[in-house]
Amino acid sequence: MICIYNAKVYTMNGPVIENGYVTIKDGKIADVGKMQDYKCNTCSCVKIDAEGQLLLPGFIDAHSHLGLIESSIGFEGSDVNEMTDPNTAHMRGIDGFNPLDITVDEALQAGVTSAAVGPGSANVIGGTFAVVKTYGKRVDEMVYCDPVAMKCAFGENPKRVYNAKKKMPSTRMGTAAIMREALAKAQQYLAKIEAAGDDLSKYPAYDAKCEALLPVLKREIPLKAHAHRADDMFTAIRIAKEFNIRYTLEHATEGHLIAEELAAENAVCVVGPSFGHRSKFELQEKTFKTPGILSRAGVKVAITTDSPVVPLNYLPMMAALAFEAGMDKMEALKAITINAAQILGVDQVVGSIEKGKDADLVIYDRHPFDLTAKAQRVFVNGVEAFTR
Repeated sequence: MICIYNAKVYTMNGPVIENGYVTIKDGKIADVGKMQDYKCNTCSCVKIDAEGQLLLPGFIDAHSHLGLIESSIGFEGSDVNEMTDPNTAHMRGIDGFNPLDITVDEALQAGVTSAAVGPGSANVIGGTFAVVKTYGKRVDEMVYCDPVAMKCAFGENPKRVYNAKKKMPSTRMGTAAIMREALAKAQQYLAKIEAAGDDLSKYPAYDAKCEALLPVLKREIPLKAHAHRADDMFTAIRIAKEFNIRYTLEHATEGHLIAEELAAENAVCVVGPSFGHRSKFELQEKTFKTPGILSRAGVKVAITTDSPVVPLNYLPMMAALAFEAGMDKMEALKAITINAAQILGVDQVVGSIEKGKDADLVIYDRHPFDLTAKAQRVFVNGVEAFTR
């Protein structure tokens, strides 16, 4: 057992405990409370005096390409977009993820303990995302939710990629048509399977793309819809309604322009990356004000680096800049902890400091929104994975 005590505990599921403790047993959080209730003074556990520093749940990026676009290598290390077919639903992010890329360890050292990883936005349907821990050498031992979502993309990217190949889609209409066609085909595939019952002779011929889309049609996982512009977000919502499927809006760059409409739709948004150059027309409205405006309108918000667009270790800085631009400070912290976990559907496991959850914890010397702050210790599954 490990006991971390004399810490300012940000549980993210309730008030901050100004002077508290957390105990870890068998990789899980065994207890959390105020120091006045601390009863571990004489036990034989490993004791860590936090000395008044901040104890937070490990940070979570709800949308990244960590380990799929490797550092310093170019084409050989780029496994994020299979740009040969606008529908690659049968691609799986974990098959392109390299746990030994340096950026994974850099993320860990900043206190980012979980990341959703998966395909990019070159294709209309890119394949599945998974959620991995940032500590380990083998993805099979790091992944804890796969699939978590099916990546799809609206707007400029699929248009640009396939226009260059003189293939559909070269318009937003073409993107929407391919999306509908794939979902309708998967619906028919599912209907044939259901009609066949236990008679395997009546099953349709195996179709890997349709198989991959079945969890989407069954509402087991959402579409992870890349959309920067307001019209693209509305197209994603329109198609999701047509097929009665779940969705999350990724990037949501113009979300602040339609915040009330998104709130009325009960949409959730993974916002970012808000840092850096406006490198294309659909980013012209990019601003760090977006997550705060959406949050105040009632939209559940997570913040993303879209790693490697912004290196994943700067996730706390992205939240800090959203706070500086007007987002409530605690909401900004939730956007990289519990909100991200809830959007990904892994909040029963990570995202807050609660009894029974994975002991993914980070001790910071000061508030992580202070750009001089540093993670001092990082725990993943109860193991001290990094010590400064």
